[in-house]
Amino acid sequence: MGLRDNGDGSGDNGAGLRSGAAREYEGLAEQAAALAAGHVASVELVRRSLARIDATQGTVNAFRRVRAGAALAEAAAADRRLAAGERLPLLGVPVAVKDDTDVAGEPTAFGCAGEFPPKAADSEAVRRLRAAGAVIVGKTNACELGQWPFTEGPAFGDTRNPWNPGHTPGGSSGGSAAAVAAGLVPAALGTDGAGSVRIPAAWTHLVGIKPQRGRISTWPDPEAFQGITVLGPLARTVRDAALLLDAAAGSHDGDLHRPRPVAARAAADRDPGRLRIALSWKPAFTGTPKPLHPEVRSAVTALARTLAGLGHHVEEAEPDYGLIGLAFVPRATTGVREWVARAPDRTLLDRRTRGAARLGRLLGGPVLRRARAAERRQHRRVGALFGPYDLILTPTTAAPPPRIGTLAKMNGWQTDRAMIAACPYAWPWNVLGWPGISVPAGFTAGGLPLGAQLLGPSHSEPLLISLAAQLEGELRWYERWPEPGPVAGRPEAAGAGERAAGSGEWPVRARRGEPRPATAEDLGGAADAVGR
Repeated sequence: MGLRDNGDGSGDNGAGLRSGAAREYEGLAEQAAALAAGHVASVELVRRSLARIDATQGTVNAFRRVRAGAALAEAAAADRRLAAGERLPLLGVPVAVKDDTDVAGEPTAFGCAGEFPPKAADSEAVRRLRAAGAVIVGKTNACELGQWPFTEGPAFGDTRNPWNPGHTPGGSSGGSAAAVAAGLVPAALGTDGAGSVRIPAAWTHLVGIKPQRGRISTWPDPEAFQGITVLGPLARTVRDAALLLDAAAGSHDGDLHRPRPVAARAAADRDPGRLRIALSWKPAFTGTPKPLHPEVRSAVTALARTLAGLGHHVEEAEPDYGLIGLAFVPRATTGVREWVARAPDRTLLDRRTRGAARLGRLLGGPVLRRARAAERRQHRRVGALFGPYDLILTPTTAAPPPRIGTLAKMNGWQTDRAMIAACPYAWPWNVLGWPGISVPAGFTAGGLPLGAQLLGPSHSEPLLISLAAQLEGELRWYERWPEPGPVAGRPEAAGAGERAAGSGEWPVRARRGEPRPATAEDLGGAADAVGR
């Protein structure tokens, strides 16, 4: 496939993805520095981003709303400010936000069908991104009310994984993850209520940070989903994710949770010291089966060995989660019920959404109050492991990314079981409100990304970021990108991706310093073909 000149020297292929050496100014910090130095104009970067979005909407389908005219006007204004000598952390850099986050003049549909009115004002997080100089190019797709680890629905279609369009990028921040993985924007905000930043980060070879509750304001909501949902960044590198976190972080006077500030970007440049790390394989109790895919275990084990090689003490140890699931369900379903009340036409909602809202009504009131009151005890119970250990390492997910459509057509009970089986490791940290970060951990034999999760106690983002940055320096995962090929804007793309996945031959480009993916032979023949 030949290169296409976007008029900015970026040399994209027909999908708007980079090919070969054409890779100028792809990272968030890199773009900010290039703009400040006058090496590139904001209008050029935004125009390139918009061209890539347009070229991939028929295949990757990352965006629900694209602000082409408004973004170009904001980029032109940023260029004038730069020319006048103004400097801000993200002045002129294009970024995206998820479609549950208010942007003035745009509807917030959160994956739902129907006509939602445009918002009169930015959310606090978007206001802060704009104050840092960012240009919001659009709003990314999310599954309906963020309930599931896939990004599909009748309101917007299927959002596909840039590494293999036959598979999901995860969810519910799948649009944000797909946009970054495909190179449409250098970084994006998502939200995480049960792993919805960390899961798609794992399944698209990105860094995803779930910050401390309240680190990024949820205003105009005092809190989101009864305190289990937070906003968090997705990026290709730890430093870019930390930079976006710093730009978006901060409180509004109306927030219920207002943690003290941290300097995330500075933490990425600090040595974490020698840490004691608990390697945990056991998910919290749910009463449902949660088998760990052998390629996931192999990838996380390899990452644990890397940490040990960096001088950290790593050994298997398990937190005591107790019955933390009893505190999660009332908060999650009450949150769904609260969002359902905003839908202009509830008859258009998924039957599973309506069922969750009914359960939220039943579990509201006294049950919800008891669930929230239990959080302090849960902090003590789970936090006991942070005496002997500094941090915890777990898989981000128990399985590689499923095929498109695997969960979308299930009923509520089937969806819950499948979702818990694939993603049992992330959600307890939403109940606790503590930070975590998902980092790339390698690939399946068929080339599907896998992730590992670093978890810490309250306010531990700086330590998590420092350790993740140290790992990144060793593994250099940011050097590996999806090949263009079948992801390109062609009708046959999805079929080509599925054929490649079935054969284990989906192309991935390894760059220097990057370990090759584990193969079935490496795993002693135990690895099963993904999706069979």
